[in-house]
Amino acid sequence: MTAPQIRAARTPPGRAASASPPLAVRARDVLASEWTKTRSVRSNYWTLLIAAAVTIGATALVAHTFASSPATPPGGPISPLSESFLGYAEYTVIPVSILCVLAFTSEYASGLIATTFTAVPRRWAVLAAKAAVAGTAALVVGELLALATFLLTQAILSGHHGGLSLSRPGVAGAVLAAGFVLSACALTGLALGAIIRHTAGAIAATVGVIYLLAALCLFLPSPWKERIGRFTMPFAASQVVALHPQAVLFSPAWSLLVLIGWPAIALLVAAAVITRRPA
Repeated sequence: MTAPQIRAARTPPGRAASASPPLAVRARDVLASEWTKTRSVRSNYWTLLIAAAVTIGATALVAHTFASSPATPPGGPISPLSESFLGYAEYTVIPVSILCVLAFTSEYASGLIATTFTAVPRRWAVLAAKAAVAGTAALVVGELLALATFLLTQAILSGHHGGLSLSRPGVAGAVLAAGFVLSACALTGLALGAIIRHTAGAIAATVGVIYLLAALCLFLPSPWKERIGRFTMPFAASQVVALHPQAVLFSPAWSLLVLIGWPAIALLVAAAVITRRPA
């Protein structure tokens, strides 16, 4: 039973049925309900734990590989800073994004979504609550893991051809941006799950949006590869975590807007879709 249903069951019989709780109370109840759904699924914890362990292991392997290779020349796409997030981008983004896809598709598959929308008739409020919970959780996990991978990589590189300090200009901002990338991808997956409703299709669409579009751009000749690719999430992410951003792509500030734009547009479309079709 969700929090709004519990509150309705506790309402005294003599109270007018038309009297509804204040907006802040209703928002708190919906958030509490979605947070309970998220933290009560044990597989979420195992997925995050395994993803974090694999990411740390891959980061150490990548760092050792680059440490034994000649230093990347200044201005190159792979720098000691970018190296820190190669394993993070591959082994953390997709698992977390898929978990967020399941936040909607699992309820559609089980039929629980009808109960959810009955308890919370304003469907956009359900979407907002799921986005708030998923986005915040992904942001916290992303920032912690981005910091961990950065510190691990620089600790390994410092024993070879030198690492970077967190106090170096631009480095702390890049680490924070790397953590935000995970939240942006997670929210995009959540929105696509709400739009498509079917797990397999939503996961395929999420992987396509996050990675496939950028991969296809790599096959385009220059300058179209950069002109189109800079609107994709991986190209934008590479700019916000680069020590020396590429001049042919958007600046880090504009690239951050691209990262914000993908989940924002997807959530707006999702809000329009779920309010216009039956559960």
